[in-house]
Amino acid sequence: MPDITTPSGVKDILKQYDININRALGQNFLVDSNILEKVIDAACLESGDNVVEIGPGLGALTGALVDALPQGQVMAVEKDSRLCQVLQDLFQEEDNVEVICRDALEIDWAEELTSRSFKEEGYRVVANLPYYITSPIIRLFLEISPAPESLVFMVQKEVGERIAADPGSKDYGTLSIAVQYYAEPELIYQVPPTVFWPRPEVESVILRLNPGGNREERADNEKLFFQIVRALFQQRRKTIRNSLSRAAEIDLSRELVDRALERSGIDPRIRGEKLSWQEIVELSNIFNVLLAEVGD
Repeated sequence: MPDITTPSGVKDILKQYDININRALGQNFLVDSNILEKVIDAACLESGDNVVEIGPGLGALTGALVDALPQGQVMAVEKDSRLCQVLQDLFQEEDNVEVICRDALEIDWAEELTSRSFKEEGYRVVANLPYYITSPIIRLFLEISPAPESLVFMVQKEVGERIAADPGSKDYGTLSIAVQYYAEPELIYQVPPTVFWPRPEVESVILRLNPGGNREERADNEKLFFQIVRALFQQRRKTIRNSLSRAAEIDLSRELVDRALERSGIDPRIRGEKLSWQEIVELSNIFNVLLAEVGD
């Protein structure tokens, strides 16, 4: 197998298959074996685990996963048909990897997971994600049932910091809450642009997400919860009272907002960015009860 963990190896195989890099698909190939080891370590894999890999590219991470899972199974999902051919050729003799030539965002994942017994046996998601699909892929696998046991992604540093941000910080926003509602984020390791070829213009981080621990704190009405989240962050500089009473998506009277904030014990003068996702869950549950009373 060609050495696809070096820039020269990547260039050779691209030349061999007459492939030009598609920058629109975020094709920056990982060419550092030390970083591959850090990704594998972050995933906390056991030899019999099932893993879904999104955007394997030329297969550097795929190869590391195959080696780490001699009794497991790797499902490598690649959108670019040209790279699919490379992957199929490189791993044709490996019986613990399957290359799926499809767009991950268009797959019926309930059906795919069931057909491979991943649904019953459990699975993890590990990926060097193309930056342009980072948020939709993360949301997809956090909201899916069953959720993966863990998710480890290489993502743009700015996005990773937004996901892991604490309430009140400049990076804290709707993305932070949308992810933290489902999983606990950890920034594992900062990754320089030099470990990719071609070299991107931004730094990356290894991000681990641990779902499941927050299930007892879910909102009674998740649609309302996310409407409230968006209302609080659409106009970050407004107070909670003003943000909610002027929300575009939900019709909340000033009186109803005041009642909900009083019942929750939240100071109506602070901004929404000061609230943790748990406090917003509690507030949305109060609104859910009050709106039902108004409806009756």
